[in-house]
Formats: sequence, structure tokens, C-alpha cells
Amino acid sequence: MVVTSQRQPTSADAREANRTYRRTRLPRPYPDPSAYQANLKAALESDPRKKANYERYLAARKTATPDFLPIKLDIENISRCNFRCTMCQVSDWGPKFQRAEDMALEHFKHLIDEQYGLVEVKVQGMGEPLLQRETFFEMVRYARSKHIWVRTTTNASLLHFRDNYKSLIEADPGEVQISFDGATKQTFEAIRRGSKFELVYDNCKLINSYCNDRGLLKTRMWALVQQGNIGEFPEFVDRAAEMGFRRLTYGLNLTDWGQAKWADANKAVTAEDDVTPEMAHAAMDKGKRLGVEVTFWDVTSKYSAESADKLCAWPFERAFVSSDMKVVPCCIIANPEVYNLGSAQDFNGVWQSKAYQRFRQAHLDGRIPKVCELCYIRPAGSGKPPHAPTDVGQDATSRPAKDPALDYE
Repeated sequence: MVVTSQRQPTSADAREANRTYRRTRLPRPYPDPSAYQANLKAALESDPRKKANYERYLAARKTATPDFLPIKLDIENISRCNFRCTMCQVSDWGPKFQRAEDMALEHFKHLIDEQYGLVEVKVQGMGEPLLQRETFFEMVRYARSKHIWVRTTTNASLLHFRDNYKSLIEADPGEVQISFDGATKQTFEAIRRGSKFELVYDNCKLINSYCNDRGLLKTRMWALVQQGNIGEFPEFVDRAAEMGFRRLTYGLNLTDWGQAKWADANKAVTAEDDVTPEMAHAAMDKGKRLGVEVTFWDVTSKYSAESADKLCAWPFERAFVSSDMKVVPCCIIANPEVYNLGSAQDFNGVWQSKAYQRFRQAHLDGRIPKVCELCYIRPAGSGKPPHAPTDVGQDATSRPAKDPALDYE
């Protein structure tokens, strides 16, 4: 009699199965489809250059030298904040918690005018955008005047001041994401240091009431799950409903900001693998009962170097511009002191520069830069992303279907 042994599942197996389920089965956040598509149609009709650039983007392969301008930018209007959140690199920027000067309005306008290919921008980076007051609202209005879809993120602490909630909504952003990382006062203020739970709670009710009274779907509550708040996982849905949100997204990962220090610090408090399918579905079911759409955002092991269609899209179609006008690869790094591709004063030159080409080629060759590894799948036991992808390179032929609304960072 021959006895065959079958390897028993390990905790690592269970963890990877859980991650796969989260990446492939749980609903992801998506902008209001009808509004987004209507805006995209208007944008492409507004400028023949934009339409031609977008068509080149749709037809393009991933190469080191794209023949189109970026269709999206994250533009950091301000790199200072009034909170000192435990998981955020801004807390390193004391005593004023500011890395660089604010972006000037004329620099923002020049960037928008120069980058005629844009169909979407996120006006926010590492700071609290409302600290820039009227300049921030003017930035949003200016981008919207060019039929560009605008997203922003706020900590909601200043929405009541000078009726900022009205000014923000009337500037007509496509979506306002509001960070809310604790379902109780104690948890919220422990994570979002410098905050006042009641103020943020009331301000969320204020902006949601203003939107809901006008039939506007603009806001989204964003809860960043971690060890300090995972015990309140179900209650986030209750808080969202109480404050008038119609959409709630659980962010399941803490980023490392491309830095070893933050990789160690945030790895110690991450809770992504503690979120089970049962927990997720219970939250979704509660959301349905309370009128809140519940979705999940998961970037860990989101990409793979196995094929061109699984590579991160940022190097090939998008970039982050810091408040001091430096080009950074993405919003996960979001700091030119960690990775700086050049000055955004000459963005087009940087976009086709040798430095950017080398950065893209590293992805195409499967040599994923260390600052990017957090977002890439690591084969079991290797500790590194896979090398030697099967169908990438300077002449990669993969042309996956493209939807600019899907990359939601």
C-alpha cells in the first residue's frame, strides 16, 4: 500500500487565500459612473488635442517611452497638515508638520494648461487641502472649467470654518473623500492626533446634509483599518449612516511611503490580514440595511511583474506632483525627498526624460524598484517580486482593456 502525503495548509496559505479573496472578490470603490462618463465625454469633446491624446493612451502598449501625455495627475496643493496621524509620514515633518511651501495658483494653472491630456486630477497630497483656503477652491474650479474630473481628500476639520463645506461643494469636485479612522472618540483621536472627534463628526453631517438636500452624490467616508481600530470594524458603517454618508470605503493597507522606517512602523500595526471575508460581508450587509454602499481598497500585492497587463499603471500614464513642483512616481511615495524624477516646471521634459525611462524600463524588465515593492505580489519564500516577466519589455504587446476610473488611489 502506497501512502501519499498531502501538504497541510499553513497560516501563510490562509493569509494568501484571504488576500486573493480581498483582491478579487470584494467590491472596490468606483466614482459615480454616470457622472464620470458624462464628464469624460465632455472633456474629450472640449479639446481635439485631449481626444487625440486619449486615443493614443487607449491604443498604447506599456513602454519606456509613451507617446501620450499623462491622463491623470495627483497634484499636491499643500504639504502641511493640522493632524499628526500615527501612520502618516507628515508626523515626521515637525515641528510645523510641513515639508515644503504651498503650490502657487499660477503654477497649478500652468500645469493644467500644459497637460492638455488630463481627464482627471486629485487635488491633494500629504497635506490638508483646506488649509490653503480660497486658493484651493480656485484650483478645483479651474480644473473643472477644463472638464477635468476632480477628486480630493480632507480630514473634515475645517469644513465648518467660513462655510468651507459650501465653497468646496460649489467648486464642483467629482468626489470628496473624508478620512474617518475611528468609530469612537477615544480611537479616533488616538490615531488622528490633533483631531477633535465631535468637530469632525458634526462637519461630516454638515457637508452630507448640504449634498443630500441638493441630490448630489459627492462624498465618501474612508476608514483606514489598522490594529488600533479593527475592533470597531462593524461600527464604521453605523457612523457613516449617522453622518449621512452614502458610501464607505475600508482602506485595508498602511503604506510604507517608500521608506524602511515606515515599513517597520506600519507593518507592526497593520490589520489587513485580520479582515476576514465574513467581516467584510457583514459590513456590506449592514450597509445595505442602512443605505450605505460598502467597498474595500486593497493595494498590498495589487500588481505583478508576471505580465504587462499586471504592472502598475502609474509609471506609464500618471504621476504625482508635489507642492514644491517636483515629479514623484506615485501617491504611495508622495515625497520627492524619497524619489524625485525632476522638476514639474518642465513636466513634459521629465515625462520623456532618461530618468523616467529607466524607471519604467525597470518595471518592464521585472526589476521592480524597492520603493514600489509594497504594491507587488511576492512569490512564496522569495521576499521579492518575480523577475523575468513573460510578455513585457520595450515592445510589450499586451493591451488590456483600459478604464481610467479603475485606478482609484
